[in-house]
Amino acid sequence: MATLLSQGMSASLMAPGAGREAAIPIGSRLELMVDDFLIERLEGGARQVLHHPIPREVVLVHDAPWEGSGCNYYSVFCDGDLYRMYYHGWQLGSPKGAADTPHPLVTCYAESRDGIHWEKPSLGLVEYEGSRANNIVLATGELDGVPICAGHIALCKDENPDAAPEARYKALAVSWELKGLIALGSPDGFHWRPLSKEPVITKGAFDSQNLAFWDSARGEYRAYVRFFDGGCRGILTATSPDFLHWTEPLPLEYPGTPKEQLYTNQVKPYHRAPHLLLGFPTRYVERGWSPSMEALPELEHRRLRSRACDWYGMALTEGLFMSSRDGRTFRRWGEAFLRPGPERPDTWNYGHQYIAWHPVETAASLPGAANELSLYATESYWTGTYTLLRRYTLRLDGFVSVNAPLSGGAVLTKPIRFEGSRLWLNFSTSAAGAVRVEIQDASGAPIPGFALADCHETFGDSIERPVVWKRGSDVSALAGRAVRLRFELSDADLYAFRFR
Repeated sequence: MATLLSQGMSASLMAPGAGREAAIPIGSRLELMVDDFLIERLEGGARQVLHHPIPREVVLVHDAPWEGSGCNYYSVFCDGDLYRMYYHGWQLGSPKGAADTPHPLVTCYAESRDGIHWEKPSLGLVEYEGSRANNIVLATGELDGVPICAGHIALCKDENPDAAPEARYKALAVSWELKGLIALGSPDGFHWRPLSKEPVITKGAFDSQNLAFWDSARGEYRAYVRFFDGGCRGILTATSPDFLHWTEPLPLEYPGTPKEQLYTNQVKPYHRAPHLLLGFPTRYVERGWSPSMEALPELEHRRLRSRACDWYGMALTEGLFMSSRDGRTFRRWGEAFLRPGPERPDTWNYGHQYIAWHPVETAASLPGAANELSLYATESYWTGTYTLLRRYTLRLDGFVSVNAPLSGGAVLTKPIRFEGSRLWLNFSTSAAGAVRVEIQDASGAPIPGFALADCHETFGDSIERPVVWKRGSDVSALAGRAVRLRFELSDADLYAFRFR
């Protein structure tokens, strides 16, 4: 099996040496099956499968005058027992789809106790049409004498333990006047000030969601911004030790995949496995007029928008999935992660299915089940008088699995070194299916007591279940040793594993 992500891999996450006995140190970290970094080969009917979020309820209707039909670029994160959400408010004035704005772009705020039921509190921070009774956090204009645009921004809580209290929350805001990104800081997520008077990043187009975050696995800040590569929309990344001094931005690499128009990037460390950077870029496609285009929802309005510009009516967008272990080289799936879905009003249009930055963990939709991931994506963008935000759910770690049919399949890992006393799986089987695990030495010979014949069948559907052999589940005697894992699957999915 090709190992696409062996290129550009962070040295700290790779095994030293290149011989057969070399082993990848995974410690006790959670390893998702999103790439082939740990996979030596797939056998039988086993294959990697991309999974798709399940649509749930609309969580926000952006019907306030300062919000409107062009709300987008959501930043979502957990902050203690509170979920915070920031987004830009943009009321488009023309039903033809032209980007005329009755007011400058603003950054708005919503919050939730469960990630499902959201409120837009009246903050009293920014005046709009003579009143401060709104949920606006930032407005386009001067901030302490520095001109910023409040519409292409991503706000987050800085996870750097050494972050200054007065800048515990951070963001990069574009300044069109200064031709670059201005670093912002806040002690509470509401009161913001510039951390720089001049742009800290000047290379890029910046007309998308410009985001930056603390990368705990690598001990640095990382930023992702839009640029144009020969007329194609792409993504640049840069790093910084202090959020102020950034390296020269470099384009992302996607070995083995064609060039595509990517509108956003939505990259961030996965909270359960922060050594993995997960991204949810928006793919932009112009399909042209055809019988199928004319069969999509709201044809009359689609034609109306195209009078201003063809792509206002013909362009389609959807969410993709990609992952990286070094922040620059990504495994990007060509198949859509979040399709436009069933044809209905406010869908299958330009701006549909922009995924918020970033998924968050919430309580299960089914009573008594394990927690799940909530993702949020846009509907009704540019097509009506307001924008909708819909929630989607996915099992924890459930982006990609190694799947095998009832007839069976297997996945063999490269040599690894682990820490811990048990092997835990995130898996799902049918009632007739099962997972069994064999632990081998680095040469591929089964280790006595941990051979496939010694392993009890594991069946069910669990986020975390220990593997049990006839001798029990304790594998501590093998910790620190170069071993391989062979997972045998029958009508089953393996999403992730870890030792601890």
